Amino acid sequence: MALPGCAMMMSAKMAREIGVIIEEDFAGCPEADWLRGIAEQVLIAQGVGPDAELGLVITTQERVQELNRSYRGEDRPTDVLAFYMTSPVEEAEADFVAPPDGVLRLGEVIISYPQAVVQAQEQQHSVKRELAILIIHGVLHLLGYDHDEPERERQMRAREQEILSELAVD
Repeated sequence: MALPGCAMMMSAKMAREIGVIIEEDFAGCPEADWLRGIAEQVLIAQGVGPDAELGLVITTQERVQELNRSYRGEDRPTDVLAFYMTSPVEEAEADFVAPPDGVLRLGEVIISYPQAVVQAQEQQHSVKRELAILIIHGVLHLLGYDHDEPERERQMRAREQEILSELAVD
């Protein structure tokens, strides 16, 4: 018979941990639970097991530009950045040694909310849809997708569209 505390620890360990931080009081920004749900659906669509965690940060254009400058050497704003906790999963699978707790720590996805609003207006769709697109894009980066070469970009864009169509976001 398992101790009650042990059962709780086991069930807590089996849930994906998706931390969400919304750094400003952005008018119209969806709730953290909605954002978390989108990231969760991307992980499920990609076959990522329950022992995974990632962070999702919604922030200002200035903060994203600062991070882009500091970590990528590009002094310009952008819509989404992905910071790996380790090497991307695809590249690290063979050499990756799982941490003792078995949790796959993917990294963080940082999104500029003001840029998402601009892009939603340009694309004539909702801010929620644009945020879903950016979350999908960022999480796929954490999972090893990239758009540094034409074929890899085609694969990434196709997978983004497949996942987006499964989500049915307005």
